[in-house]
Amino acid sequence: MIIPFANCLFFLFSHLAFCKGRIVRVPKSPLIRVEGTETVIPCNVTDYDGPSEQNFDWEFSQGTDFVRIVSTWDLSFTSQQYQKRVGSGEIVLRRSSNNAVFLLIKSIQPVDEGEYKCITPSTDATVQGNYDATVQVKVIADGLTVSGSKARSSKPRKLSEGDSFELRCSASTISSEHTHLQVTWELKNGPAWQEILSLTYEGKFQPSPEYEERYLSGDVRLDTVANDIYRLSVSQALPMDEGLYRCLVSEWVKGADSSWQKIQEKNVEVANVVLQQTILDVLIATSNMSVTERGSLDLTCNITTDRSGIFQAQVTWYFSESHNDTLSDAQVLLSVDRDSVVSDSPLISLSHVDRNSYHLLMRDVGVEDSGYYFCHAAVWVPQHNGSWHKVVEKTSSLVSVVVTALELDYQIVLNASKTPKFSDDPTELECRIMNAQNTEAKLRFTVSWYYRMHLRSDAVVTDELLAAMDADWTLLVGNKSRERIQNGEIIFSKQAVDTFSLRIKWTSEADRGDYYCIVSAWGWHHNNWVKTKDVISTPVSVFWATQDYTLTVEAVKLKPLFMAGHTFEMTCKVSSQNIKTPRYSVLITAEKTLMDQSNPNGTTRIISLNQDSVVRLEDWTDQTRVDGVVLEKVQENEFRYRMYQTQMSDAGLYRCVVTAWSPGGGGMWREAVNGLSNPIQIDFQTSGPVFNVSMHSDNPTVYQGELADLLCIVTIDRAALEPDDMSFDVSWFAVHSFALDRAPVLLASLDRKGIVSQPRRNWSSDVSLERISPMEFRLRVHGSEDQDFGNHYCSVTPWVRSATGVWQQEPEIKSKPIFISVKMDVLNALKYPLLIGIGLATIIGLLSCLIGYCSSRWCCRKEIQETRRERRRLMSMEMD
Repeated sequence: MIIPFANCLFFLFSHLAFCKGRIVRVPKSPLIRVEGTETVIPCNVTDYDGPSEQNFDWEFSQGTDFVRIVSTWDLSFTSQQYQKRVGSGEIVLRRSSNNAVFLLIKSIQPVDEGEYKCITPSTDATVQGNYDATVQVKVIADGLTVSGSKARSSKPRKLSEGDSFELRCSASTISSEHTHLQVTWELKNGPAWQEILSLTYEGKFQPSPEYEERYLSGDVRLDTVANDIYRLSVSQALPMDEGLYRCLVSEWVKGADSSWQKIQEKNVEVANVVLQQTILDVLIATSNMSVTERGSLDLTCNITTDRSGIFQAQVTWYFSESHNDTLSDAQVLLSVDRDSVVSDSPLISLSHVDRNSYHLLMRDVGVEDSGYYFCHAAVWVPQHNGSWHKVVEKTSSLVSVVVTALELDYQIVLNASKTPKFSDDPTELECRIMNAQNTEAKLRFTVSWYYRMHLRSDAVVTDELLAAMDADWTLLVGNKSRERIQNGEIIFSKQAVDTFSLRIKWTSEADRGDYYCIVSAWGWHHNNWVKTKDVISTPVSVFWATQDYTLTVEAVKLKPLFMAGHTFEMTCKVSSQNIKTPRYSVLITAEKTLMDQSNPNGTTRIISLNQDSVVRLEDWTDQTRVDGVVLEKVQENEFRYRMYQTQMSDAGLYRCVVTAWSPGGGGMWREAVNGLSNPIQIDFQTSGPVFNVSMHSDNPTVYQGELADLLCIVTIDRAALEPDDMSFDVSWFAVHSFALDRAPVLLASLDRKGIVSQPRRNWSSDVSLERISPMEFRLRVHGSEDQDFGNHYCSVTPWVRSATGVWQQEPEIKSKPIFISVKMDVLNALKYPLLIGIGLATIIGLLSCLIGYCSSRWCCRKEIQETRRERRRLMSMEMD
C-alpha cells in the first residue's frame, strides 16, 4: 500500500508542477476591521490567457446565497440592496493595475461582516486554475479612546529657549480582539506634521532622524505613566521645538498571515508651544575716553537678561583699529568662558565683579592701543546630558579710546674723535645721546649711520645707508659698505648705553663726504618693541686736501752701437711726487715691425717686475732663449733690462711701463698712477745676405686621386753662404678659395732641425714634405680631392750662423701663391657604378626567370581528369 500511495503523490506533484492555470488571490481570512473605518479588500489574478486587462466581479454572503455588489465591466451587475451604497460612492471598486483591483468600503458597519468573493470571468482557451476567491471580513466595535491630559487651551504655552516641558496624552482600547496600540508624538511648525518619537506596537521606541541625536542624549523622551498615559518630555527647548503638538494613536491587530495590520488611527492636539527669545543687553559703562601713554585703561562690560534658572555667561573683549571691522576682523584681547576661566595675558586682566559685570584692565598702554573696544556676551544653559547650549549672544556698541603719547625728548651730538689728514688714515665718529627726558624703564636706543657724498651745489644729494640697528640690536648692513664691513675695514660698535661709534680703519678718497646718525627710541608694548621717535644729528664732514700724483719715467740705452748676437741693455729711472712711500712695478714692452707675426697689434709684453720684486715672463715665447731676458731692480727708483744674444727679429722700439703703488688698508697696495718711458730703438745695421722664396709646380691642374707636386725654392742675394751656415723653417699653407679672402690653413711644416709637423686633416688625401736640396723643398699631395684646390704658398724663416757661432733668425719671407685645381675623371668615376648596375640587373633578371619557371612548374599546375569513354563500335541495325 505504501508504493501505490507514493506513486499517487508523485503523480500529483508532477501534475501540479507542469500544469499552468489562472490563479485569483485575496487576503487570508479573517480580515478584522473596526466599525466606521475605511476598509480595503484587494484582489488580483495571474497566469491567465487573453487580454492583459482583466475584469472582476464582487459578491457578498452572510452564510446564504451570494449577493452581487459591483463589477468592473457590467454596470447592471449590482443587486438592488447595494445600488444605493454603490451609487453614493460608499462602496467603490477601483483598479490598481490591469490584473488587480480593490474593493473600498468607506465606513464599514456590522452588517458588512461576512464573506466576500472576487470573481474573474474566463478569457482562457481552456479552463484551468481557479476563477474566484473568498475572504471572511469580521467587524468589531470601536473601543479606542484618545485624549489629552488637559483640554487644549486657546492661549499658547509660552516658554523660554532652554526650558524643559512635558506633554501628556491618554490612550486605551476595549476591543474584543487582541490588539496593540502605537503612540506617536508629532509637531507641526510648517505645512506638514513632523514625527518626533514613537512607541511602536512592538513596544520599541523609534525617534525620527531629526530627533535621533536628542533622543540618544536624553533631551527628548517618551514615558508611560499609570492608567495608559503617555508623556513626552523635552529638556532644553530649542527654536525647532516651537509649534503645535499632537498625539497620534493607531490600533494594530495580528492577521491570519501572522503580520500586524493597522485597523484604525486617532489623534488629539495637545498643546501649542511658543518659545520666547531670551532678552540680552550688553553695555559698556564708559563712553569714549582718553588715556595717557603708560597709564591704565579701565572698562566694564555689563550684561542683563530676563533669563531665570541655571545659566552661565561667556564674555570676550575685542579691539579694532577701525569702526567698520567685523567681529572676525577684530583682535581678541581677553575672554572668560562659561566656567569662569579667564584666558592668560601678562598686561591685560579680566575680573568678574558680580554676576552681570566684567571688568577689563590694561596696564602700560601705548599709542598703538588707540582704537575701538567692545565686548561680546553669550548665554549658555545646561542640557540633560551635561553639555551646554548657547541660547543668545550679543555685541556691545563700540567705545573709542584715544591714548595720548608722552613726548620723549632727547638730543643727538655727533663728534669726530679721529679725522684723516691723508688717504688710508683712520676715521672715528661718536654719536651720543644727550638730555634724555620722559624715558621709561623698558626703553632702547638704536642707531643708523648714513653717508652723503660731496657734490656741486646744484646737484641732487643722495643719502646712502651704511648700517642700521633694529630693536634687538641686530646690525643691518647697506649695499655699499657690505664688503668692507665683512673684511673688518669698517666697524660699528656701541660703547655705552648712550654712545655709538663708527670707525673706518683706512679712509680712502671715496670715503670723503658728510656723515650723520639717526638715533631711534623703542618702547616695549604688548610683548613687542615699537619705535616711538627718531632724532637726526648734525652732519660731520670728513675731508682732506689732495694733490694730483705725478710720475716720470726715463729710459736710457747703455750701449749705443751693437750687432746681432750681442747683449742689449737699458735702464729705467723713475721719479714721483705727492705719493706717500711709493713702490713701483715695471713692464718692458716692444713694438716690433709689421713683419712680426707673433703679435699682429705690434706691441709685445716681454717681462715684468711687480711692486714686491717678483719677476714674470709675459709674452716671451722663444723657448730657446727662456733665460735670454732679465729685469732687475738696481735702486729704489732704477730698473735695468738686459736681452742676451739678440736676433734680427728683436728689432723694434722698447719702453718701460711703470705703475706707482701706495700702501693701502690691511697691508694691501693701492694703485696710484701709471707712467710710460721714452722709446729705445733696436736697429741692426748689416750688409748680410738677402733671401728670396718662390713656388713652382710642373702640373697645377690634377685629377682626383692623382699626385700634386709643389716646390719651394730659396735663393740668396748680396753674399754667398756655406750650406752649413744657414738653415730654414719652412711652412706650407693653402687658401681654399679662388681669391685670397679666407684664412690660410697650415698643411705641413719643416723646422731647421728637420722635424716635420702635420696638423690633423679632415679628408682622405695625405701630404708629404721633404728637402731635396739645401735650398729646395717639395710638398706632395697624395690622392688629391676637391678639398685640396686653392692657392698654395710657402713661408720660410731663414737662420744664419754669425762669425761668433750664434744662430740669428732672419725675417720671415713668403712666396707668391700658386692656384691648384682638382678635376674629376668622369670615365673613372662612372666605371664602377656602371659595372655594379649591369651586374645587379643581370642577377635580378636571372632570379626572376628562375622564380617564374618554378611557379609554372609546381605552384600553378592542374591535373585535368577526362571522363572515361568506352570505345564501343556502333552495331548495325540489321544485326540488331
